[in-house]
Amino acid sequence: MAQAFTSIELPASADQVWQLIGGFGALPDWLSYIPDSELSEGGRIRSLRNPAGAAIVERLVAFDEADRSYTYAILEAPFPVTGYRSTLRVRENGPKASKVEWFGSFTPHGATEEEVNRLFQGIYEDGLGELAKRFAA
Repeated sequence: MAQAFTSIELPASADQVWQLIGGFGALPDWLSYIPDSELSEGGRIRSLRNPAGAAIVERLVAFDEADRSYTYAILEAPFPVTGYRSTLRVRENGPKASKVEWFGSFTPHGATEEEVNRLFQGIYEDGLGELAKRFAA
């Protein structure tokens, strides 16, 4: 099983960051390359489109408000993987600082482990980089 992980420290409290990114349908609020997120099944399924217009459908697997985290699985996507499961988490890192972690595991399907690691590492890093711009001092 392949894995990707990235994290970033932000000059904002964990509560502030979680308020922006903590909703399962909130990706368009902080990721410009996800312009829409449509929730269904009581907020447990989100349907997205990537910049090329391809559908991405994800299921919320776990949500923990106290831990400021949620885990989701991909049901449908143009990615060469199966068994994708990912977590987005915000941790307190001081009174006005936080650390955001985004990590996932998946099985390559039609691609090498190195290729899919690089793909998701890039997605996570680009996403958190964009998030950091929203909290730049």
